[in-house]
Amino acid sequence: MTKSAKYLLIGSTEAYSGKSATILGIAHQLQAKGLDIAYGKPLGSCLRANQLSALEEDVQLMLEVLNLTPKQVRGPLLCLDSQTIERRLRGDDSTNYRQSLKIYLQQPNCDLMLLEGPGSLFEGSLFDLSLKEVAQTAQAPVLLVARFHSVLLVETLLEAKRQLGDCLLGVLINDIPDEQVAMTKSTVQPFLERQGIPVLGIIPSSNLLRSVSVQTLVNQLQAEVLCCSERLDLMVESLTIGAMNVNSALEYFRNGINMAVVTGGDRADIQMAALETSTHCLILTGHMQPQPMILSRAEQLEIPVLSVDLDTLTTVEIIDHAFGQVRLHETAKVQCIQQLMVEHFDIDRLLKQLGLEPALPAH
Repeated sequence: MTKSAKYLLIGSTEAYSGKSATILGIAHQLQAKGLDIAYGKPLGSCLRANQLSALEEDVQLMLEVLNLTPKQVRGPLLCLDSQTIERRLRGDDSTNYRQSLKIYLQQPNCDLMLLEGPGSLFEGSLFDLSLKEVAQTAQAPVLLVARFHSVLLVETLLEAKRQLGDCLLGVLINDIPDEQVAMTKSTVQPFLERQGIPVLGIIPSSNLLRSVSVQTLVNQLQAEVLCCSERLDLMVESLTIGAMNVNSALEYFRNGINMAVVTGGDRADIQMAALETSTHCLILTGHMQPQPMILSRAEQLEIPVLSVDLDTLTTVEIIDHAFGQVRLHETAKVQCIQQLMVEHFDIDRLLKQLGLEPALPAH
C-alpha cells in the first residue's frame, strides 16, 4: 500500500538564507524519528558562473548526507540561466511548467518529501514556479527561512504572510547574532505569533557555518598556493586586512580567530605578525613573491600562503562574497547545523502541523 503524498516546501525571503541547511537539519530529525523522506529542488538558479556545479553539488550533498537512494532525490526541473530566461521572454518557450511540476512531484514512496523552494518569494514567477505557485501546485505548506539582518525582518515576514496567505506554515529565523537572540525570543517571536506566523526556529549565528575552506578561497581567487597545499582544508572564520603599521596590525590580529589575512606581497613585517597569531591563511596581493623567511615560517606553522594577481580591494570583495554564500560540504558544518536544529527548532510542532506521527518512540 503506498503512503499518502505529503510535501513540505522550504522557501526563503532572499537567496543564501539557509534553506539547504534547514532541510539537512529537519531531515536528520525526521529520520531519527523513523520517517522516510525524499528531497526535491524543482527550480535551480544558474545565473552566475559556477552556480550550475554548485547546484549539482547541493543535490549530491542531500543524497549522501541523508543516505537517500537516487530515486528519493530529484534534481531541478528547470535551471534559471540567461538563455532559458531569454527564450521565455521571446516566446520560444511556452511550456506549462505547473503541469511539468505535477509530473515531477509524482511521489516516491515516503512519509514526506522536502522541497527546496526558489531563492526568494518571486524567483521563478516567469515560469509560474514562484514560491506560492509551487506551494499551490504541490499542495505543500511553506516553511519560510529568513536570515536576521535587523529587527526590520518583521516587515519582510508580514509581507511574506500577505503574499503566501494560508500556504505559510511558519518561519525559521536564522543567523541571529548572540546579542539579539534574547530580544528575538522575547519580542519578535510573540509579535509574529500574534500575527498568525508561527516561529518554529530561532537559530543563533555560528562562526563555523559562516566559515569557508582555504580551498574555496583558492578557487574563488584563482590563487597560486606558495606553501602548505596539503592544508587547504583549514577553515577560515574571519577576514582581516593588514594595511596598517605593524604595531596596530599585531593588536588587530590578536583579536581574530582562524583568520584569512590579506596584505601586500611586499609587507614582510605584517606577514610575519599574522603568522604568529590565529591565522589559517595568508593571502598576498599584487602577485609578489614573499621573502624566503616568510615561507619557511609558514611551512613550520603549517599555514597556507596564497598569492593573487589582484589588488587588495578586489581580493576582499571576492572573499566577502564567498562568506556570503556558505557551502555545507564540510562534515563539521553538517554536524553543526544538525546540532543547532536539534537545540533550536521545534520539530514536534512541525510534525503536529503536518499531521505526521513519529514512526519510532521518542528516546
